[in-house]
Amino acid sequence: MSDVKEILVLSGKGGTGKTSFAASLSVIAGSDVIVADCDVDASNMYLLLDADFKEKEEYYGGDIAIIDDDKCISCGRCVDVCHFDAISVEDGHYKVDDSFCEGCGYCFEVCGAGAISMKPEKSGDLFVSDVRTGTSMVHAKLSAGGENSGKLVAQVKQKARKIAEDRNCRYVIADGAPGIGCPVASSLSGASVVLFVTEPSKSALHDLQRVLQVAKRFGVKCCSVINKSDINIEETSKIKSFLDHSGVKYLGDIPYDISFVKAMSSARTIVELSPEIDLRMREIWKELLSTI
Repeated sequence: MSDVKEILVLSGKGGTGKTSFAASLSVIAGSDVIVADCDVDASNMYLLLDADFKEKEEYYGGDIAIIDDDKCISCGRCVDVCHFDAISVEDGHYKVDDSFCEGCGYCFEVCGAGAISMKPEKSGDLFVSDVRTGTSMVHAKLSAGGENSGKLVAQVKQKARKIAEDRNCRYVIADGAPGIGCPVASSLSGASVVLFVTEPSKSALHDLQRVLQVAKRFGVKCCSVINKSDINIEETSKIKSFLDHSGVKYLGDIPYDISFVKAMSSARTIVELSPEIDLRMREIWKELLSTI
């Protein structure tokens, strides 16, 4: 099967319940989906789905400069051209600080002695896990200061799609990163539909407006839900008005429920603890599939 549909869950800001929502939909969909955690800077959906980290691949996001002491003639040209102050001289030896080097290769280009080479740098790990819903999840962990998070997100999505095709799964549910940065842009590429999970607050509405602008540039279908919808009825009304004006399909709302707290503390999803929320989520899932 090649026609795998990618459902991307975004929020625009942290704390709206995006990951909890994506995990809950994964529980409802079961083995018919492959799960992808595209928040590579702070991956945590594995906690809710009991991932076993069965497979591991090293991720190389870029290069770093290496200086060969035996070939170095101490001309200093590399120090002069490095815009990141990554090269220093200690006891007459030229050294590269890995934490500062951006892998631009400028020093490599100007080194007339051929003493500098560019070496691939490990920036994180990619995992494929079996999860308790009877399917698999692709997730990753970017190292602190790791490069090219967008590239790692692309690899997570590609891996998830390949597994879905091999197993004849119809859907990939991807949990995107908060905000509007490079990981979000990368996760939007190839998505069939975006589900925005927002909450009734001024900051959430502001960030929803921003991330919607990004999503529209990719020409992706957009829909939305409002989590904790009953904690601020006025803001909920404003968000619904904005969604209607922006042509974003409103799928429903989820009221605040103390079971959310219990679910988080027990590393479970809300649909497993609250029959009422489970019913609402299943209705939203049906509406979501109808948009694809």
